[in-house]
Amino acid sequence: MNNDNMQNTMQFDFPKDKKDLTKTILTEVYNSLKEKGYNPVNQLVGYLISGDPTYITNYNGARALVRKLERDEILEEVIKFYLEIK
Repeated sequence: MNNDNMQNTMQFDFPKDKKDLTKTILTEVYNSLKEKGYNPVNQLVGYLISGDPTYITNYNGARALVRKLERDEILEEVIKFYLEIK
């Protein structure tokens, strides 16, 4: 790596389809929780507040899916969605 490159700040851009990915993952996780008999909203809130992935079932790979997203990114999209509807 060139030493000149070490002096510059790199910028990371989130993919434009982050919103779609978040929606897809949350929908799949929600459905998996519901199929297993859990209250999906309560379980997701527990996960978002605590960061403890055991609030999310392993069923259908839901726990691995939700961990692909950062909790703050999930909250950001949920709040944006809520405010756009109101």
